[in-house]
Amino acid sequence: MSEIALRVTGMTCADCASHVERALIAVPGVKKVKVAYPEAIARVEDAAAISLASLNAALPRAYALKPLPAEELTPEPTRPNSAVSKALDVLGGLVKPRAGSQPPLEIAIIGTGGAAMAAAITAAEQGANVTLIERGAIGGTCVNIGCVPSKIMIRAAHIAHLRKESSFDIGISASTPHVDRRALVFQQQARVEKLRATKYQAIIDGNPNITLLRGEARFKDANTLSIQLRDGAAQLVRFDRALIATGASPAVPDVPGLAGTPVWTSTEALIAEELPAHLIVYGGSVVALELSQAFLRLGSRVTLIARSTLLSKEDPLIGETLKGLLEQEGMRVLTHKMVRHVTHAQERFTLDLDGETVTGDQLLVATGRRANTVGLNLDAIGVTTKADGAIVVDDHMRSSAQHIFASGDSTTNPEYVYVAAAGGSRAATNMTGGDVALDLSVVPGVVFTDPQVATVGLSEVQAQKAGLATNSRVLTLDNVPRALVNFDTRGFIKMVAEAHTGRILGVQAVAPEAGELIQTAAIAIRAKMTIAELSAQLFPYLTMVEGLKLCAQAFTKDVKQLSCCAA
Repeated sequence: MSEIALRVTGMTCADCASHVERALIAVPGVKKVKVAYPEAIARVEDAAAISLASLNAALPRAYALKPLPAEELTPEPTRPNSAVSKALDVLGGLVKPRAGSQPPLEIAIIGTGGAAMAAAITAAEQGANVTLIERGAIGGTCVNIGCVPSKIMIRAAHIAHLRKESSFDIGISASTPHVDRRALVFQQQARVEKLRATKYQAIIDGNPNITLLRGEARFKDANTLSIQLRDGAAQLVRFDRALIATGASPAVPDVPGLAGTPVWTSTEALIAEELPAHLIVYGGSVVALELSQAFLRLGSRVTLIARSTLLSKEDPLIGETLKGLLEQEGMRVLTHKMVRHVTHAQERFTLDLDGETVTGDQLLVATGRRANTVGLNLDAIGVTTKADGAIVVDDHMRSSAQHIFASGDSTTNPEYVYVAAAGGSRAATNMTGGDVALDLSVVPGVVFTDPQVATVGLSEVQAQKAGLATNSRVLTLDNVPRALVNFDTRGFIKMVAEAHTGRILGVQAVAPEAGELIQTAAIAIRAKMTIAELSAQLFPYLTMVEGLKLCAQAFTKDVKQLSCCAA
């Protein structure tokens, strides 16, 4: 028989040692296992013919084995066979070791956005030493160039629109507002900087377990990062676990003539201090729709060009409805059009489409995003990525390399900051000895156009592709009292249910403040409620969310024949 000694990472108490022992002894060929918690060493008999990968595959997700250098191997400690010793063994899983009995876990996190910060805070709370590595601005996409500045801009555009035009112009005078775009950008960026300072930098500065390095990270090997610091120096960071939370960046398509032109992505558009007279937007999804309407309402003429329908991955009724509403506001919307060539001359962009030419002052490209994983050297450490660079992770945020985790827009998960943060906190829990999954079966989403688009669960097409027989209803907003008293009945609420059970499968809405009602639908789907159960709930009168109840009632009643707040 032979014995091999291995380093065990991920253990946080003596009870962890028993978990590792039970997992290893079950591996075929293993005769005996002894795991010492304070030393973090596993001694496995008859392991010579068993691969390290096979042993690691048998372990719970929180733990990992790696070779132990000979110089670190010490004789196995012995303890007298006394009553006191036996009592200590029994209490081993209940009594925490004294501070310093085992070095804390070393966790490296690449990025400082929503996923990274959630992970750093959680890991630090569990006693780990956390090293954050950031090559750009602290805070990642959301606070700097995404959610926060875009929603500020969208809100400003909404106010400008209401001053110019509203449903109450019959009694409230309207006028075209003067828009000082430079002043709006100054106000917007001041709020961005404030949030970055209070919600990111201050948290890092105030936590002794978190260290920030400024520079570019690259995996040197499976347990070492090489950091090219901003001052030109290089630094190595050793780690037990690592989290990749590098986010994503706008992807500019390979259109002839586009390279080298002063084209905008969302990053440049959000901080542009001048409004273009005519803005061309190429894209038909979330970013393209939100920013095109914002610029339209702030005073630009806008032409939107989409390669397919608007929001083509959603229920077709959403795109059809939104296209009509944007055109009513004065936007030119071209769908099913490909940009074949771009020319930039005399500060004008000219786009050649399929048999048509469009010319404008500025071009905004919003055709998708690509994971920021180039240059990390992921192939060398066995981390699998998709063709677009996104890291493949399981529901525990673990990559194909067992001790490397990933979360946020750099992964295959939905690109929402709340999904990123939830994934980051769960990754940290799993890196420090826990076992928790991220459930993505019910993920609400909101597009902040006006009216907003909000979805959760399955669309009718998705449900039918999954082999489910469906029944659905579409409730136009002229049936919702809140919309009627607002004199704004643009949009609809659609509910999809399983035909034979009535279980709610999905909800899609185009409505003012649709984002405020979709979480109620998400909870109903999570609770596996039926349309009958939702219909029986009490909803406050004159709220938009009451539209969910009315839509559910529409499966069995003619809601036009109901009195106000009829149960």
